[in-house]
Amino acid sequence: MYRRPGLLGQVWRQALALAAVAFALFPVAWILSASLSPTNTLVGQRLIPKQPSLEHYRELFSNPAHPFGLWLWNSIKISAMAAALTMAMAALAAYAFSRFRFRGRRAGLLTLLLVQMFPQMLAMVAIYLMLLGIGRYFPAMGINTHGGLVLVYLGGALGFNTYLIKGYFDTIPRSIEESAMMDGATPFQAFLHVILPLARPVLAVIFLLAFIGTYSDFLLASILLRDRDLLTFAVGLRIFITGQYSTRWGMFAAASLVGALPVATIFYLLRNQFVSGLTQGAVKG
Repeated sequence: MYRRPGLLGQVWRQALALAAVAFALFPVAWILSASLSPTNTLVGQRLIPKQPSLEHYRELFSNPAHPFGLWLWNSIKISAMAAALTMAMAALAAYAFSRFRFRGRRAGLLTLLLVQMFPQMLAMVAIYLMLLGIGRYFPAMGINTHGGLVLVYLGGALGFNTYLIKGYFDTIPRSIEESAMMDGATPFQAFLHVILPLARPVLAVIFLLAFIGTYSDFLLASILLRDRDLLTFAVGLRIFITGQYSTRWGMFAAASLVGALPVATIFYLLRNQFVSGLTQGAVKG
């Protein structure tokens, strides 16, 4: 039975919560301070800068040497495409594993998980050569293309997401689909109009996790993309701090804060679906 904590219990709980919030927000405050500091360096930086300025934000979107707006759009476009395709393909695969009984079903699901355990970065040479070969026949899916990068992201995200959605589908009673089929719906119509709306929380989780994973990826994008106008947000950030005598920490901090806005916006929009999707999808395998 739950007992309401006393005054001392409420005080230490509030203090612990405030300490956790301060611990989480301090790096953000420090980056915000660096972005407003006109010195463009981290040496001697203070939490509250002297003579704060928005000059770094203005230069971020006006300097033609660093097309930050284009990099940001590239990241949003690639991440949204990869997340949407991952969600669709994983949902179709999970439905087959959850509802149909066929030979090799369990072995196929375990194989997907085992393949997922293999770090993608260790297969970079194979991935690079594979995209090089694909590009000879389909230039839009080869090296230095956004299509090729999305293709690689899809291959790395399918296994775990299929397993997560399959666990959620197992919690949906089959009688709901059977009722729809008795009314004349085909299996695909039952999947599309009955199962998918009920699985909205876990689909939102998959979309959000896939979006964040691809949006923040640096290693794959830095290897597969070459042209400056094709770079993503994470790869473009490196250019601000790679010069020995031309590091621009102020612009780097400003770009980091602006780049965090799309992820924060999507998380805010999907926040109601996030917790239920994670918990319900994890209870059955």
